Amino acid sequence: MKTVSESIKFRCGATMKNRFMLAPLTNTQSFENGILSDAEFNWLTMRAQGGFGLVMTCASHVQENGKGFHGQLGIFNDVHIEGHKRLAKELKSHGALAVVQLHHAGMRSPKDLINQQPVCPSIDEETGSRALTLEETKGVIDAFIKAAIRTKISGYDGVEIHGAHGYLLCQFLSKEINKRQDLYGGSFENRSRIIFEIVEGIRKACGSSFLIGVRLSPERFGMDLKEIKRVAQNLINTNLIDFLDISLWDCFKMPEDLNYQDKTLLDHFTGLNFKDVKLTVAGKISSGHDVHEILKNKVDFVTIGRSAILHHDFPHRVIENANFKPEPLPVSKSYLKKEGLSNSFIEYMNRWPNFVQN
Repeated sequence: MKTVSESIKFRCGATMKNRFMLAPLTNTQSFENGILSDAEFNWLTMRAQGGFGLVMTCASHVQENGKGFHGQLGIFNDVHIEGHKRLAKELKSHGALAVVQLHHAGMRSPKDLINQQPVCPSIDEETGSRALTLEETKGVIDAFIKAAIRTKISGYDGVEIHGAHGYLLCQFLSKEINKRQDLYGGSFENRSRIIFEIVEGIRKACGSSFLIGVRLSPERFGMDLKEIKRVAQNLINTNLIDFLDISLWDCFKMPEDLNYQDKTLLDHFTGLNFKDVKLTVAGKISSGHDVHEILKNKVDFVTIGRSAILHHDFPHRVIENANFKPEPLPVSKSYLKKEGLSNSFIEYMNRWPNFVQN
């Protein structure tokens, strides 16, 4: 039986002190050029102080045209390294593994934010996106690898590759979105190729002791659960990654697709052969009870989002009290400020129904 305070050793050699990972949360707090701000630094370092065994940054874009939201932390240029060095050093000083999530929004990059036409595996009329050329696709792969190198130079323990939630790598996986007719489109092997080439490139460039994770989501955005399970198992079989981060939206629900309702969404993934790759899941893990219920399954550690916003020390609280319940919603702006959220982050949280008191 796993305990929440039990450490985890990854295949790369890194050790995580407990079973809590901070979810890569959009927070709109950094500068528009991607440079780390004091607000984002404070938000993240408070979570390290609060006991998270692994602290992950928000989605950090690897190319300037891959920006997905205002105030997004960047990793696409060497100018970002100084801020990342500061952040990585502080996170690790509190005993947390420090990880950057590497991201490209693709067709989900707002045109008025990037001041150019968004890119996509194929032409997408709804978003006004253009198709990446083959050379540009190779450039995306190279950008992810170079961003990982910057991450290592900055002193982080590793990276997570964002292949979920309808962003660029997820768009490549989608049969509905990806209409390419080259090596990166058509068959399942071709549509998933870009993720494997990124993983291989990062492992080669950053070495065997560098922590590598991949985030996948099995539903929405044209995803097919059976295909995502194949991607997950194939990633495990490469022996190149350390963990899989499966974003389920709700860890306790059945699949939306009626064809796959023979078991829960979580059970579809815990049934894979993970070998020495660790599994974390995200989605409505809100209380101490939820944490313990998820860890009863073949899940190695939990990824916490909403409750990490409400409580910077959520891990400490659950370790001390297995029945800990988070602050009831909505909460005041002053409460959120005490938990390390800046005004811009609080404003962003107004998008979440019934979260911030008005």
